[in-house]
Amino acid sequence: MYYGGDYNPEQWPEEVWKEDVRLMGEAGVTIVSLGIFAWSRIQEDEGVFDWEWLDRVINLLHENGIQVNMGTATASPPPWATTKYPEMLPQDADGAKYGPGSRQHYAPTSPVYRRLAADLVRELAARYAHHPAVVMWHVNNEYACHLNYDYSDNARDAFRMWLKRKYGTIHALNEAWGTAFWSQIYTSFDQVLPPRKAPYSLNPGGALDFKRFTSDAVLELYVMERDIIRAAGATQPISTNFMGAFYALDYWRWAEEIDIITNDNYPDPNDPQSFRSSAFTLDLMRSLKPGVPWLIMEQSTGALNWRPSNAPKAPGQMEALSAQAIGHGADGILFFQWRQSRRGSEKFHSAMLPQAGTQTRTWREVTKLGGTLKDFPQMAPESHAKVAVVFDWENWWALTHSDHPIQLDYCRLVQRWYAALQAQHVSIDIVKPTGDLSAYSLVVAPQLYLLSDAGAENLSSFVRGGGHLLVSAFTDVVDQDDALREGGYQVGLREVLGVTVEDFGALIAPSSGGGLWSVGDSVAGGSGTGPGQSHASVAGPFGSIRGEHFCEEVRVLGADILGTFTDGRLKGAPALTQQAYGTGRGTYLATIPDDAGMQHVTAWSLAEAGVQPELSGISPWVEVARRGDVLTVINHGSEPEGVPVKGHDVLSGEPVNGVELGPFDWRMVRVTE
Repeated sequence: MYYGGDYNPEQWPEEVWKEDVRLMGEAGVTIVSLGIFAWSRIQEDEGVFDWEWLDRVINLLHENGIQVNMGTATASPPPWATTKYPEMLPQDADGAKYGPGSRQHYAPTSPVYRRLAADLVRELAARYAHHPAVVMWHVNNEYACHLNYDYSDNARDAFRMWLKRKYGTIHALNEAWGTAFWSQIYTSFDQVLPPRKAPYSLNPGGALDFKRFTSDAVLELYVMERDIIRAAGATQPISTNFMGAFYALDYWRWAEEIDIITNDNYPDPNDPQSFRSSAFTLDLMRSLKPGVPWLIMEQSTGALNWRPSNAPKAPGQMEALSAQAIGHGADGILFFQWRQSRRGSEKFHSAMLPQAGTQTRTWREVTKLGGTLKDFPQMAPESHAKVAVVFDWENWWALTHSDHPIQLDYCRLVQRWYAALQAQHVSIDIVKPTGDLSAYSLVVAPQLYLLSDAGAENLSSFVRGGGHLLVSAFTDVVDQDDALREGGYQVGLREVLGVTVEDFGALIAPSSGGGLWSVGDSVAGGSGTGPGQSHASVAGPFGSIRGEHFCEEVRVLGADILGTFTDGRLKGAPALTQQAYGTGRGTYLATIPDDAGMQHVTAWSLAEAGVQPELSGISPWVEVARRGDVLTVINHGSEPEGVPVKGHDVLSGEPVNGVELGPFDWRMVRVTE
């Protein structure tokens, strides 16, 4: 079990290094991420490198039994580089150039940046590929975090090349994008630009392809550095840190190139329900490379510096969230950072060694966790989940375009569906539409507006083989080009669902206030009628629920009607249908429930699919995560909770026959079926 964090010795005088290493030993640190932002310290000019200081740091760590996750330092170009080569700087959609003085101030497609980064990594890898302290490589850092998209001429030229490779001919591009609309027909790839600022709405097909291109272009940077490291003879795992459900990069595609998934996880202590979004992130990371353990590369010991309000973690919460990560498959707990900075933008970001010193709660919790993890037993990474939630980046990108019946926050909606399931203590995997679904009894596909032909066939095959598929409103509307299919809506899943939507029936958008998910009963009455309808009540086998965003007008083609709208403009019309297909069932809900409604609908769907919770009869504030034969139970609430878990304690080996958990208490119990 790795334990440690980012280490930035270049920020400190050399006499501090020995004290750092001594305290790392006291805290139980086993690994540090080194050199991530050290480019300007390593290389003072083009072709001029200073390795002696870094040699001393690595050797000092090695002599004291601390391993190194070697950063490639390419995330922040030094001032000499941007001064000498200003053409490497990125631009926004308005054409304004981003300046240096922060980080990620480079155009990912800049030939100059790529050359300079490659030169640095080549020298770095040649020097440290075989160093016994280096057990892992950390390429760049949080790719695209602050610069989601670059619209510079570098991007323009690379985008055109990407489009030529994808489409082959300009005619094929015109067909895919539907450029006959608004006189946008191109006669040459040289006429195509990134989706820069325009008077009005941009072509949705072009905007979608630019997002695909950007994810691919940034991935090229990672692959470039990875291949240089491998060419130097390095055999250690190579990775870069992900950021949960991060909008700009398609991590399903990235995961194919990554040796081991690592993630930065920062749930908000101001939100008591944030452990649910954290659980979603952790399950997503595990699901990106099933069966392969992963690492928390960054989390905080306490407060952050970049939210409007940066609350500290409560006593015990840091350890509870660390246990949560392990329960969801992590084999390492690392922090940003080891020693709190005294200068710079992140000086108020908490650290393992805080500015307030070692006589602090933070330090006591850090050393306690290090002791707990020291002899942690090995655990299998698998969840054995029977439930999957579909999450697709390309659909996310398409849904953010303007000109839809209603604007939706896709990521938040998926996390709300996940949270409703998670509160019922079932194990959940996150899957892409084309992923292997054979292990699941229930698959939930929320707001899958863009559904490729391959995705539609995969979901259909799942149902034919006996699976239960739950689909909610605004799903299977367009194909992979963000174009409507011939024949109406729900063309891809029509045989599975036995319905088609005739009108989406947009409702007044609900308030976006509050947290991700709330515990409570459904409020189903009083939607109003006619123009201005804010919600629609639905009566079905799960009782009465409140639907939001959509009140779809559904034409039933063969499905059974299980529920109807009970008020509003479609009172008495079908709202919930189900069709037998093959040996499985396809269920369609023509609205999006509120939080309580999602819990009722998913509880009914779990029962329909025969999925049992990992543990029954416990509070929704208690999280249950399964990893192999180990159940991790955590009380995220403010009151003590009893949990009827039985087995043997993972740490002590002692028998367990139920546990009492105070706030932020946790236990890991090895259970037998």
